[in-house]
Amino acid sequence: MDLSKLTPAAGSVKTRKRVGRGTGSGLGGTSTRGHKGAKSRSGFAKKVGFEGGQMPIQRRLPKFGFKNINKTVFKAINLDTLENMAQTHNLKKIGLDELLKHGFINKKDKVKILAKGELKTKLDVEANAFSKAAEEAITALGGTVVIK
Repeated sequence: MDLSKLTPAAGSVKTRKRVGRGTGSGLGGTSTRGHKGAKSRSGFAKKVGFEGGQMPIQRRLPKFGFKNINKTVFKAINLDTLENMAQTHNLKKIGLDELLKHGFINKKDKVKILAKGELKTKLDVEANAFSKAAEEAITALGGTVVIK
């Protein structure tokens, strides 16, 4: 073994392409860039969405509507869900903490109680919003509604 005889494995080292070094090299003339046009020039950088001067698709398609950044998004919880929760977990008061604990909402969710289904148990319900029908159904059974 002699350090002066070490060589890389066959085929692992390739020689660099030397473009623009005369026609004899085979890579002179246009230097592998084809003929004329923006892509053959130095400093060319294609802009995102550029279609060669044609009107780009994001300008051809019409725009409409808007996103209201002040919109409040509620997680809907129905009365039948509350009834089921009260029966299975033997609850008399259902608030945001109980809904979070049992996996109905996430930490940052705002909750609105809706009137789908039937409520048979007297409950004290705490949420961010209530529909009129849901509020009436809860208070009709003697329960209380707390808006947080």
